[in-house]
Amino acid sequence: MAQTDFSTMLKGYSLTTAEILYHMPDHPALLQSYIWQDYDLHPRFPKLKGFLDFWTAKLEGKLYKVTVAHHQLVRPAEVRLIGDEFKLH
Repeated sequence: MAQTDFSTMLKGYSLTTAEILYHMPDHPALLQSYIWQDYDLHPRFPKLKGFLDFWTAKLEGKLYKVTVAHHQLVRPAEVRLIGDEFKLH
C-alpha cells in the first residue's frame, strides 16, 4: 500500500481534501458538511469531478458549495538518485 501511494505521488497526484456543503434532502433549509479525501491531479481534479458527478446523478442532497484544498506531499524534483556510495568505518 505505501509503495503504491508513493509511486502515485511521483506521477503528480497530490492529497486533495474537499469539504462539500449540501442541502439535507428532508430539510432543504439546513446544510450538512461532508469531507472527501483522495489522491488527485491538480488543477483539473478528475477524481473529485467524477465523485461530484456521481453525487448530482445518484444522491438526493443538492450541492451548495465545494471547497477544495490540496498539498503536493512529494514532488518529483525532491527525489534524487545518488550514484555514489560512501563507506565510513
